[in-house]
Amino acid sequence: MIDVAAVVEQILQREPPATLRWAAQAFGMSAKPLVRCLAWLVGQHDIGKATVGFQAKWPAGQQADAHTGLSFPPRLRHADRHDLSTAVLLAPTLPHVLAAALAAHHGFHFAPKQILDGRLVAEPPAWPEARRQLLDAYRDTLMPPADAVSEAPALPETLSLSALNWLAGLTSVADWIGSNTDWFPPGERHDTLAGHHSCALQLAEQALDAIGWPQASSLLQEGSPSVSTADLLVRMTGSANMSPRPLQEAADVLLAECSEPALLIVEAPMGEGKTELAFLAHLRLQARLGHRGLYIGLPTQATGNAMFDRVLLFLRAFNHDQPLDLQLAHGAAALQDERLIELRGIHGGGNARADAVQCSVWFSQHRRALLSPYGVGTIDQALYATLNVKHHFVRLWGLANRVVVLDEVHAYDSYTGGLIEALLRWLKALGCSVILMSATLPASRRRALLSAWDVAEQNLPDLAYPRVLLASAGHVNGRHCPSRPMAPIHLSGITESLDAIAELAWQQLQHDGCIAVIVNTVDRAQQLYQQIKQRLRQPLDSDVPVLLFHARFPAEQRTRGERDVLRLFGKTAARPRRALLIATQVAEQSLDIDFDLLISDLAPVDLLLQRAGRLHRHERERPAAHAEPRLIVAGLLAQGLPDLKRTGWSAVYGAYLLGRTWAFASRESRWTLPQDIDRLVQTVYGDEALPASIDTTSRDTIEGEAWGEHLAEEQQMTQFAANAAIDAAAEWQHAYAGKPHGREAGEGLGADNRTRFGADSISLIPVHVDGAVWRLHPDAEPFDPTTKPDASLTRRLLGRQVKLSRKAVVKALQATEPPAGWADHPWLRDVRPLPLQDGCWRHGALCVRLDAELGIVYSSEQPSGAVAPAHPTPPQENPA
Repeated sequence: MIDVAAVVEQILQREPPATLRWAAQAFGMSAKPLVRCLAWLVGQHDIGKATVGFQAKWPAGQQADAHTGLSFPPRLRHADRHDLSTAVLLAPTLPHVLAAALAAHHGFHFAPKQILDGRLVAEPPAWPEARRQLLDAYRDTLMPPADAVSEAPALPETLSLSALNWLAGLTSVADWIGSNTDWFPPGERHDTLAGHHSCALQLAEQALDAIGWPQASSLLQEGSPSVSTADLLVRMTGSANMSPRPLQEAADVLLAECSEPALLIVEAPMGEGKTELAFLAHLRLQARLGHRGLYIGLPTQATGNAMFDRVLLFLRAFNHDQPLDLQLAHGAAALQDERLIELRGIHGGGNARADAVQCSVWFSQHRRALLSPYGVGTIDQALYATLNVKHHFVRLWGLANRVVVLDEVHAYDSYTGGLIEALLRWLKALGCSVILMSATLPASRRRALLSAWDVAEQNLPDLAYPRVLLASAGHVNGRHCPSRPMAPIHLSGITESLDAIAELAWQQLQHDGCIAVIVNTVDRAQQLYQQIKQRLRQPLDSDVPVLLFHARFPAEQRTRGERDVLRLFGKTAARPRRALLIATQVAEQSLDIDFDLLISDLAPVDLLLQRAGRLHRHERERPAAHAEPRLIVAGLLAQGLPDLKRTGWSAVYGAYLLGRTWAFASRESRWTLPQDIDRLVQTVYGDEALPASIDTTSRDTIEGEAWGEHLAEEQQMTQFAANAAIDAAAEWQHAYAGKPHGREAGEGLGADNRTRFGADSISLIPVHVDGAVWRLHPDAEPFDPTTKPDASLTRRLLGRQVKLSRKAVVKALQATEPPAGWADHPWLRDVRPLPLQDGCWRHGALCVRLDAELGIVYSSEQPSGAVAPAHPTPPQENPA
């Protein structure tokens, strides 16, 4: 108890003053006794171990207890849940809400009825007397009567749910550290409890140093908030020629008026410097408000990986030689190679400034990444804080008093959008500032996001696009800002057939240039890639790079593909004379890549605009045939709405938004950005009547069946989000009612508490099986699946991991058990092997094959034994 209390004290001593001010207000205490009082509270989390049921777990300990006069009635031996016992035992002496927070340290809150039903009945009187003496000695050690700090603070009878979970998160984190016997060897370390406490404080400080837990500091030094926008941008980019864009200047003007945590919504075209604006906003808000760090949440792992490098450079420009921890937070972060490996364990030596940003191994473990003050990852890692998953409150504690940036907030359906709104309410309650960024935000989504920050619709300023809105202290201010002119995009359509797309792409390659084709499903991408490769056997340079990029590759292969995409098409790339990228949605957002020509499947207009943002993105010389940006959209022909079911597109995006996008965009031949962005998005997502020129059949499809399905799905997803998310404003007695315990996606058994609406998925490791012999590749060294793998093999296994959501695959393989060697492995117990025999896993007529070039391929075996592609992608399969 004393060790864990010491950890709490040392953690809070490293927090910025703003965190302690928030906590003092949340707990109704003055600043003077706050830290020691919170430490005293948290240390009591294990008092439930001083019970018959728990003490009986250790025979030698039971015998020692018995010698002091403690008896062990058999009827009480079953009550061995020490966390529940903690809630029961503390409830009479502490406000129930505090007892509940301390008892949740094993991952979930107990319901009031569970605490009531868990009462220890007919306990021999020696036990409560022993606990009373223990708690008295503990309190006198932490807050001695002669010490001025011991002025007994009035403990709050009620507590907000945000304060409850902040305390629960702090308790769990301190318990993890204080229970580590490497840092806190068991045994008495001094003759007195006070001496033991002094020693524990030293050990706690050493443990935090070993972890790499930093002392809070602002990236902008004292007096630096007055530094000009231009100077900050030059410093963060390293470019002496960098000058602020109007968007960045407008935001900085608004931020100068900010005196309380704020919500900043940035709506601006692609390539306008929104990421640099987010960095700038963090510098200003942290310096002015004392935020503890920054988390940037992005739509995909690929975009998170790309942003990690940019944040790393940003931190290195402002870290003042003090080590800072930077975490990559997403489901496959453990597989990230040199970027993380080279950073881990850097604590000194070499160039101090270059080594001042590290990636701590302790922080990188599951559920801990958000504890680090600085992090980049997927939005999902933050959204889990709103769901009743194990230790969701640890995530809330980590996010508290941070600047949280959510990029591409338009890119989510109503379910994830509802969770984002719930997250905003939590972040506001926890003293955070939030920056939301989008190029294409429908007005209805903007209103919903502001409402989650308690901004009334009637208070919103009417601003033209591009715009920046800042909500703080009950006020909303905004600015319109001009953006750089962009060359008009020539818009045209072709049929949706893969033959037509392949022929067009092949023809355009004859004229040189870097071309991208973005399609809506993995199946279409794979088939198109094969057709293009077949055409390239015809007279054309044999060394034309053709890249296939989607999410159905093994993790290590996908990471290599991501690197290759950035190497060929990134901002500083040495571009080849000719190249072609065939990709799914993984290439449409946040990756800073640039093409001379873009061909795309039909998609909702905001996503088409995102894809168009990859056209002529950077200043560079273009081939003559691609001097002007052109967007060619498969299915965007004015003659009639394409067959959205046959292509599989309606299963991905819904027929209604696709239909309205087709109806309006097919009547246009030229987009002028950024001016047209807002017009197009608000038109498609609003209620404007369809153009009169639309044929009757297409109109009836869009306004009839498609509209009904869209409305029903929106209502369903909104309700699902409301059912899943924990309400930050609820009282703790009711907050978790109807929110059953759930797992994070792909973790353990039980129902998923998911962050994305859609089919179940499963993480698989393809293995080539020949009898009892398993290999990762057909010609690789065999390994024994019944033996726990060492670190090297574990990394190789996880590097082959792939997530699939085909319904038949998930259902069949979820029912299997992991191999004996994986069952107890922390990284492998929740994945399953995909056993390939002769290169294929068969389930009925379905064949799942891992192709070296194509990734995971689905095909169906015909009765004759022939194999045919299984397409189009069925509704339950993740399209990307």
